[in-house]
Amino acid sequence: MTAPVPEGGDSLSIRQAQRADLLAVVRIENASFSQPWPHNAFETFLGEPGFLVAIDNRSIVGYVVSDVTPNYGRNLGHVKDIAVHPDYREAGIGSALLTRALSVLSAYDADSIKLEVRPSNNDARRLYRSFGFDPLRRVPDYYDNDEDAIVMIYDLE
Repeated sequence: MTAPVPEGGDSLSIRQAQRADLLAVVRIENASFSQPWPHNAFETFLGEPGFLVAIDNRSIVGYVVSDVTPNYGRNLGHVKDIAVHPDYREAGIGSALLTRALSVLSAYDADSIKLEVRPSNNDARRLYRSFGFDPLRRVPDYYDNDEDAIVMIYDLE
């Protein structure tokens, strides 16, 4: 199902990822991160309602990977990965993807949603704060280059 998303313009749509999308997703991942996920990591999330791609003029321009897992009697949503192709940043696509992911996670009964972000990624931290995510804790040496992660949480209750 493809639905228009006004934040990114008339030609932007967001839908669940399909196998044919993986090459474009991996290319965006490689262009976005110094320690990118491999192709097979994305394959494991195919079929997850929270693995979404943003399409503009028939090209995949961004994606989000998220899911819900039971956690001590509550359902915890987790935004695992989100990226927008460098040529399409600052156009509201990341916000559109995050909006849709939060909606999907809520529909799948998430009580709260967490994500991890690098302290050095000020743009992402600003985006998450604008959605109501609050810093919860730091995880030392979370990333391969000994950089910490900030765990941020968004309470849906």
